[in-house]
Amino acid sequence: MFSCWLLIIAGLYKFRESLSYFFCKKVKKQKRRAIDMTFAKLQHFFWICSGTPVAMIEKYPTEHSKYFGIGATIFFTAFFAGLSGGYALYFVFSGTSAAQWWALLFGLIWGMAIFNLDRYIVSSIKKTSSGRKQFYQAAPRLVFALLIAIVIARPLELKIFDKEIHEQLLVRYLSEQRDRIGKVKLSFNEKYAFELSQINTNQSEYDKLSSEINRLREELKQEVFGSRTATTSGVEGYGTYAKNKEQVVMAKQVRLEFLATRLSGLQEYINRQKAAEGINNQMMLSEELLDRKALHAGFADRNWALSELTHAQNNVSRSSANAVLFITLLFIVFECAPLIVKLLSDVGPSDVDVRESETWIIARLTNKFSFSRNRTVWEYRRPGSKITRRLTKRYFSNKRGAGGQC
Repeated sequence: MFSCWLLIIAGLYKFRESLSYFFCKKVKKQKRRAIDMTFAKLQHFFWICSGTPVAMIEKYPTEHSKYFGIGATIFFTAFFAGLSGGYALYFVFSGTSAAQWWALLFGLIWGMAIFNLDRYIVSSIKKTSSGRKQFYQAAPRLVFALLIAIVIARPLELKIFDKEIHEQLLVRYLSEQRDRIGKVKLSFNEKYAFELSQINTNQSEYDKLSSEINRLREELKQEVFGSRTATTSGVEGYGTYAKNKEQVVMAKQVRLEFLATRLSGLQEYINRQKAAEGINNQMMLSEELLDRKALHAGFADRNWALSELTHAQNNVSRSSANAVLFITLLFIVFECAPLIVKLLSDVGPSDVDVRESETWIIARLTNKFSFSRNRTVWEYRRPGSKITRRLTKRYFSNKRGAGGQC
C-alpha cells in the first residue's frame, strides 16, 4: 500500500515538472515572439527612414542590415537636431511662461525638417551611375550635410559647457556694469565740470582754513595762560596780544562759515541733478541678480561666451577648444555617415531593382521603348512584382526595304 502511494506521488511530481516545463517553454516562446515582433517593427521603421522603398528592401535579405543602419543614422541625426533646435529656441523665449512649449514645438519642426532633408539627400544618390557621376551628385549634398552638422552641434555644445559659460557670462556682466557706471559718472562730471571744480576749490580752502583756525585757537589759549613760545608773548591774562589773536580767529571763522554755506548749496544742487538724471540709481547688482541674469542669457550671449572660452590662451580654454572641435567633428561624421556609407557600398540588388522600376515607369509615362542593338523591345517589370514579364521579341531589319519578321 505504501509503495503504491509512493508511485502516485512520484507520478504527480513528474507531471508537475513536465507541466512547468511546458509552460516555461511556452512563455519563453511568447517572449521571443514579442521580441521578434518588436525588432521587426523597429526594422521596418528604420527602412522607411532610409528613403528606399520598403518593398524593394524586403525582397533582398542581403540589403536588410545596410538600410537598417542608414535609416537608424538618419533618425538619430534628426533626433539630435530636434534637441539642438529646441534648446537653442528655449533661450530665445527664456523668461516667459511658454518658453518650454515653444522650444518643444520648434524642436519637433526642426527635427522633422532635418529628417526630411537627410532622407532626401541619401535617397537621391543613384548607385547605378558611374563613380564620377555619383561623386558629382554627392558633392553638394556633402557640403549641405556639413552645414547641418555644424548647426546641430553648436546648441549641444552650449549645453555641454553650460557651467563654464555661466561663469564667463558673470565676468562679462560684471565688467559691463562697471563700465556703464563709469561712463555715466564721466558724462555727468563733464556736464557739471564748473560746479564740481568750485566744490573742489572751496573744499580745499575750507580744509586749510579749518586747520589754520585750530592752530590759532591753540596759540590764543597759550597766550591767555602765559605760555611763552615763538608766537606768544608769555604775558598771562587777556592782553593786547590775546585780543589781536582772537580777532584773527573770528575773521577766519566768518570765512569758514561762508565756505561751509557755499559748499552745502553746491552739494545740494549736485545731488538734485544726480537724482534727476538717475545717477543715484546706478548701482552694482548683487550676486543673486547677476546669477539670474546669466541664467536667462540669450543664445547670442551664450554663443559669445563659448567663443571667448575657446579662444583664450590659458590651458583650460585650450582644452575646451579641443573638446568643442572634436564634438563638431563627431557630428559632421555622424551627419555624413549615411551618405558616405551609400557611396562606399557596392551596387546592391535593391539599387538595380529601383533603377529598372524607374525606367519602366518613365517608359510607360512617355510611351517610349528602349531598343537594343538587335532592335528588341523589352518591358521592364513593375515595382514589387515577383515574376518578370517580357514582351515577345520583335526583330526589325536594319536594312531598308526588308520589312519581314524572322
